[in-house]
Amino acid sequence: MICSILLLIILPSCVSGTFVVNVTQTSYQAEENQDITLEWTFTTNPHSSSTSLNVFCELLTDLKNPVLFHLHEGVEVPESQDEQFAGRVQWDKDVLREGRLRLNVSRLRTEDSGLYLCYVFTDYGRSSCRCWLNVSAARDRPEPEAPNTTSPPNTRSPPQPESRGRFGLYWGLGLTAAATALLGLCFGLFSVCLPREQDFYPDESYSSAGGSVETV
Repeated sequence: MICSILLLIILPSCVSGTFVVNVTQTSYQAEENQDITLEWTFTTNPHSSSTSLNVFCELLTDLKNPVLFHLHEGVEVPESQDEQFAGRVQWDKDVLREGRLRLNVSRLRTEDSGLYLCYVFTDYGRSSCRCWLNVSAARDRPEPEAPNTTSPPNTRSPPQPESRGRFGLYWGLGLTAAATALLGLCFGLFSVCLPREQDFYPDESYSSAGGSVETV
């Protein structure tokens, strides 16, 4: 509400006799680092030369009034521009003959906020008009989350072909060792159960308590 009242006070009528300078918007709102186009209109005269047109635009502040744009006799004067706006202001030459002053301000800063006043001088009249620009700080945007590349817990990946080959090799070696041990055990038991040779062929002489027997 207070800002609206102040704008009504500081934005008086832009009419001076038959020569009129006006603004397409009385106030603008933007964020820093954005671009914006400020536009003024003025009365044209088909019998007047473009060399008679002079424009002087500045930002009104408490400390100083930095120059935004300066046009002298239809020619831009870049050296008059304040360093605050150096390299950031473009003007549309094609619409100037139609009585429209369009200034594009790029890469806005918060210190660009304020009241902009443009004076227009011609050989058939002069006047000025103001507009308000408010540049707010850019909002913090959350950074995109990085994709989760880690495997979830308790998740087992399928065995690779190399792992399957090693598993089959170890399994085959284990079966071979078990079969060898089993064969060895059976051979030992078989050898124990077989009768010894002396059980079938007794000694040629046999001695007993009653006498001896000799083989013929």
